[in-house]
Amino acid sequence: MNPTLLLVRHSAVAVDPEKPAAAWPLSADGRARAQIFAQSLNSLPTTITRVITSQEPKAVETGTIMAAYWGVPSHAAPNLHEHDRTGMPYLADQAAFATAVAQFFAQPGTLVWGNEAAVTAGNRLETAVRQQLAAHPQDTLAIVTHGTVLSLLITRHNPHLQTLPFWQALTLPAAFLLNLPDMTLTTSFLYPPNR
Repeated sequence: MNPTLLLVRHSAVAVDPEKPAAAWPLSADGRARAQIFAQSLNSLPTTITRVITSQEPKAVETGTIMAAYWGVPSHAAPNLHEHDRTGMPYLADQAAFATAVAQFFAQPGTLVWGNEAAVTAGNRLETAVRQQLAAHPQDTLAIVTHGTVLSLLITRHNPHLQTLPFWQALTLPAAFLLNLPDMTLTTSFLYPPNR
């Protein structure tokens, strides 16, 4: 069987407009979802042996809960974070947020929102993911990251998928089983698991 990677989007968060999104933890519902989701992934055709997360609290918590359920080690690593929106105002209006993301995807080489263009963010995530794969060659990894950059990475290697619709269909949490080394998508897992 080909080596695989499970790329995971973090679970549901406790929104705090007074803090940057990168500092948000999981909500109580998000913690429960992460546990349920880990249980639902027992049917994976491969066994996860290590969980690596971005350094953002919501990803660390998601990965810690899933790793504890699976009985495997978990740790955070650099450069797996979401598209850098440091200093950007909180967009409470979902339509405004969706519009900003759509513009970000539509102009991948241009800095249109936040501190990274889409190409830059996607390259940064791919480099970080491949560094972790190289550092743990004997492991089957689950890497917990974030919706925007995850969408960029998966659609880059699966050109039949369009980035914006892919992002719009994401759930909290979600997971995607990719074949290595080419990162072709084999299976998607959305929340709730039976949907």
